[in-house]
Amino acid sequence: MQKILVSRCLLGHRVRYDGGASGPFDQLQQWLDEGRVVALCPEVAGGLPTPRAAAEIPGGQGVQVLDGQASVITTEGEDVSAQFLSGAYQALELVQKHGIRIAVLKANSPSCGNLLTYDGTFSGVKVDGEGVSAALLKRHGVQVFSELELPQAAAALAALN
Repeated sequence: MQKILVSRCLLGHRVRYDGGASGPFDQLQQWLDEGRVVALCPEVAGGLPTPRAAAEIPGGQGVQVLDGQASVITTEGEDVSAQFLSGAYQALELVQKHGIRIAVLKANSPSCGNLLTYDGTFSGVKVDGEGVSAALLKRHGVQVFSELELPQAAAALAALN
């Protein structure tokens, strides 16, 4: 059975930076019931606490963080790039261990955003781009969707089965 990597916050786990959760969602619950879900919060896995200061990638995106050309910085000015990278590589290990080819990750997150992230100014402005974990998984051939794209993720999963 094809497994799916899912952000823990989308499953109702209170691991978001603000201590909240973003789910659950019916489609994710169905996959959970089927035993398909491998859950991970890359930021928590990388060693960050909950709650924690919000973080963004000033002047870059996840790809630049992976390549050492940008940093992930909190609202307090702390560089948390190492934790974000650690969590991303833990996500990749899970993907490789379970043969995962599809991920559903939290939209707009500096770790998990797959289409948009915040611009690094902490002003709420979103820009085209992806978070650190999403970028690493895409680099390794994983199809990354957000909770806003569950029908597309379900179609991609059906195409693999």
